[in-house]
Amino acid sequence: MKIGTKLQLEALDPKTMKNEKYHCKVIDKNKSYLFIDLPIHQRTKRSSFLPLNTKITVTFLDQEKIAHQFESKIVKKGKYRIPTLAILLPAKEQIKKIQRRNFVRIETAVDVAVHSLQNAFSPFTTVTSDISGGGMSIILPQDVSLQQGEKLEATIVLPMHSGENVYITANGEVVNIKEANRRIQLAAVKFIHLDSHDQQKIIQFCFEKQREARQKELI
Repeated sequence: MKIGTKLQLEALDPKTMKNEKYHCKVIDKNKSYLFIDLPIHQRTKRSSFLPLNTKITVTFLDQEKIAHQFESKIVKKGKYRIPTLAILLPAKEQIKKIQRRNFVRIETAVDVAVHSLQNAFSPFTTVTSDISGGGMSIILPQDVSLQQGEKLEATIVLPMHSGENVYITANGEVVNIKEANRRIQLAAVKFIHLDSHDQQKIIQFCFEKQREARQKELI
């Protein structure tokens, strides 16, 4: 893990008793610690000073864009020109490669073409409400009705930071239908068949979106 590596942190909020997600980057490292800048809350986009001894789950991409994860905790403040926190650096064997897991969910609209695998509905196009390496939420057109448990094939267009449009095809299952408001329904879809290379592209896209959000906040 190099200096400048982007990290996602997940920690339990003692007030709400819910897991909250943050993103940050590695400022420095030594044999025992990783020093990170102040985490940015994924939903509020605000800097957060996590208390000492907070247990965290850390997720990052290596140079090959493969996702890895490990458990750690906030142990002290760093002595740098900017506010930093130190987290325990785990042993190499404690860092696990992630295969199929929903761990970075980004609220963003990307184009999706949807087909039924059971001929239960006519094909339609729409956009996502959010997306991650494990699934997505899609906005249902007013003339489309999906049911929980329905199987579908989705072609997803990811506009990468490089300017390239990456096309991903995944099979999914509808796990939930909910109303975003009186006029919009969302279908939550989990991926049940997704090539590992394509999954890593989605993960990379999500990290790029996090970085863009952070840069806009700094500006």
